Amino acid sequence: MNYSTLKKTVALSFASLMAVGVANAQTDSTMSASTTTAKVFGGRGQYNTWSFGLNAGVVSPLVAIGGVHDYTDWKARLGYGASLRWQLAHSFGLQLEAHGGKVAGTNESANNGTRDGFRSYDTRFWSGTLSGTVNVATIDFIRRKNAVNFFVTAGGGMVWYNPTYVTANNVAGRYTNSDGSNHYVKSLVIPVGAGVKFRLADALALNLGYTMNFTDDDNLDALKRGYPSKDKYSYGYGGLEYTFGPSSKPNLDWVNPVAMMYDELYDAALRQEVEALKGRVTNVENAVNDLKKDSDGDGVSDQFDKCPNTPAGTVVDGAGCPIKFPEPAADSVKAEAYSNIQFDFDSSVLRTSSYSVLDAVSADMRSNTAKTVELDGYASSEGTAAHNLRLSKDRANSVKTYLVNSGVEARRIKVKGLGETNPIADNSTEEGRVMNRRVEFKQK
Repeated sequence: MNYSTLKKTVALSFASLMAVGVANAQTDSTMSASTTTAKVFGGRGQYNTWSFGLNAGVVSPLVAIGGVHDYTDWKARLGYGASLRWQLAHSFGLQLEAHGGKVAGTNESANNGTRDGFRSYDTRFWSGTLSGTVNVATIDFIRRKNAVNFFVTAGGGMVWYNPTYVTANNVAGRYTNSDGSNHYVKSLVIPVGAGVKFRLADALALNLGYTMNFTDDDNLDALKRGYPSKDKYSYGYGGLEYTFGPSSKPNLDWVNPVAMMYDELYDAALRQEVEALKGRVTNVENAVNDLKKDSDGDGVSDQFDKCPNTPAGTVVDGAGCPIKFPEPAADSVKAEAYSNIQFDFDSSVLRTSSYSVLDAVSADMRSNTAKTVELDGYASSEGTAAHNLRLSKDRANSVKTYLVNSGVEARRIKVKGLGETNPIADNSTEEGRVMNRRVEFKQK
């Protein structure tokens, strides 16, 4: 087989297989939407990931990137192989490969058909390699399922070979051991390749590929030159690959992540759950709005307002009902209204017994809008003077807060804290200290 005939044969085969793949891709582009049990970020366990392949093709001592060949001519020889691949992701897998075949060349174009003392060689080899395989452009925005995958590979391994050669004197020879058996040379080999894969079915694919194999030795062709050079060979092949696993699981090699995300987002159960969640959120929002609604503006929401429609400005209690303050009846009531307010030890909290006096003060001041009052807070002599000063002012502010909440304008009330000064009883007795814990009114 000459080089020109080989090129034509390979090109025609490649074109035919591409046509089959394109037709298959067009079929996939029009297929109806179908979902699988696989989920985005669901892990490798939901896919079939192990594949076994067989291939055969043409081996030559030349590679696509060029380089030196120790013979003037090369011969195409048969190559064959098997592979075991573990797909780790949509775009990456590890592949263990075993190959065998022959590499051959001649010096037919040289003077007298010889060169460097050799007429030809024909080397049988075996190799074992481990490579990484990267699928290119695995995400497809047009079709739901990929039908064509382009891939690149690179790895390393070992090659064993035994050259058979013919010398310039037409003497045939080969590498032998001391006992006369064939001697196989062992060398490191680095395969680098690319190819295209066509999906015939989810578990079956047609592979076309080309691999350049770089050895770490220089006698693959039985000739070791006097200057540094490394022998190499290429392998163009076609083959079938079968993926193991149950049919209920998709082949990870052909999964399109875009289609998976689409199916997961438009899953009927998920959409129903989202709609139900929207309804629950709407109910919560309506409930919150009902809780906030205050039709009469009295500061108590309608849900808790026991006295709706109170007039604007009405002072109400926590239930939304108006607070009724007693009206002054006589001068004696007025006099009671401004009685001292007593407090418990170290406390500024109003006693409930003081409410009647404070209500009377509020009623009087609301009926006499020109009247103002000064609140003088005091404390007994226990504790430090600074503490008692703060405590006395807090007591006066407690009285002011009550009066303001009952409807008296804050501007008409002045507050003073006088501490333990001006006692009205003896601080050496408990009875006297009780009387000194007070707030006095000064009317103006």
